[in-house]
Amino acid sequence: MSIDSRAIVDPSAKIADNVTIGPFSVIGPNVEIGEGTWIGPHVVIQGPTVIGRENKFYQFSSIGEVPQDKKFHGEESKLFIGDRNVVREFCTMNRGTADGGGETRIGNDNWIMAYTHFAHDCIVGNNTTFANNAQIAGHVTVDDFAILGAYTCVHQFTSIGAHSFTGLGTVLNKDLPPYVMAQGNPVQPYGLNSEGLKRRGFSSEARSAIKKAYKILYRSSMSVSDAIAEMGELAASYDEVARFSDFLQNSQRGVIR
Repeated sequence: MSIDSRAIVDPSAKIADNVTIGPFSVIGPNVEIGEGTWIGPHVVIQGPTVIGRENKFYQFSSIGEVPQDKKFHGEESKLFIGDRNVVREFCTMNRGTADGGGETRIGNDNWIMAYTHFAHDCIVGNNTTFANNAQIAGHVTVDDFAILGAYTCVHQFTSIGAHSFTGLGTVLNKDLPPYVMAQGNPVQPYGLNSEGLKRRGFSSEARSAIKKAYKILYRSSMSVSDAIAEMGELAASYDEVARFSDFLQNSQRGVIR
């Protein structure tokens, strides 16, 4: 364990072996930090927050602060962060609220660039990428391998599907299905994240099936419910299409069209 003498660490904080805490960082009460995590200078971590192994937090990040929600009045709430996440400069991650289940959760192996904001009650999966200034409002869900481009803004209660991709300056006010690329304000779909699917080992047959499902939804005049029915056979044959179909069925805000 290496804690700079100029850091302030509450005696109740649970700091594992091989944790590094840089100068002028503040670790509050009810914080747990897992083995091998590196915390740079001027980082503030408030609790209750649980942080896993081998994470990196760069300077001026604010982690586990109270939610920016006028309905919050000091109720018990938490932030959970998994393993091997990289959190760059000036990022903010807020704890949950009672209305959202009391928890904000960040998974494993996420690449989080400078000035990114995670609001209360967000659920973020694994292997996601948040480019500079990506902002997600309260109760947003981001599935595995999603990539949010710089200055992407996401409306509260929005869901972002796995392997999806947003371009620079995108404003998402509806759900973004898995595999789909989107950009703009108002947001529009721009095909599939085909290169990302290749890199992650999707077979050519699976990619072809996803492309057919995309065309059913976006290149026809069908309603979403009719498109789901039309892709039923594909969904039965390919788990990748079943994920796409299930996302459409479970959408609460409606999907981008």
